Amino acid sequence: MIITQTVPTPVGPLALLARDGVLVAAGFTADPREMFTRLAPSLRALSLREGDLGDAAEAVREYLGGKVGALDRIPVEQPGTPTRQRLYEALRAVPAGTTVSYAQLAEKAGLPRTAARAAGSACAQNLIAPFVPCHRVVPSTGGYGSYYYGTPVKEWLVAHESRA
Repeated sequence: MIITQTVPTPVGPLALLARDGVLVAAGFTADPREMFTRLAPSLRALSLREGDLGDAAEAVREYLGGKVGALDRIPVEQPGTPTRQRLYEALRAVPAGTTVSYAQLAEKAGLPRTAARAAGSACAQNLIAPFVPCHRVVPSTGGYGSYYYGTPVKEWLVAHESRA
């Protein structure tokens, strides 16, 4: 069974989806089914129901209150190749309040700088925003780049973390 809870944020509702206490999806939408449809077929075969996700929801509230490292304690799991998993681990290691380029993220994952496209692909396919903080990755040419939930959400997240 997949349990969902939606938490309000200044940039819109954040839907959280967990299985056995581990987040499998999170995203800025009011409808958890939008996240559910992005899950692997084995997880989509499970039932979906609303509930209280306890620590994950509390971590979001703490994050919004200025404890920007609160999301780091929540266990997450998403599919991907070993290289993709290394990129997700490297993303979680980027400290709140900082940003890295796609090439820098590749290096942090033990890949060459030329693997910036692989880093970008991992960000684009990330199912657990902002717990796997792809919003902290920006183009080396400047600006914020794109974000699955829109550039204004990415800008807000980066600014919120910088203020804290």
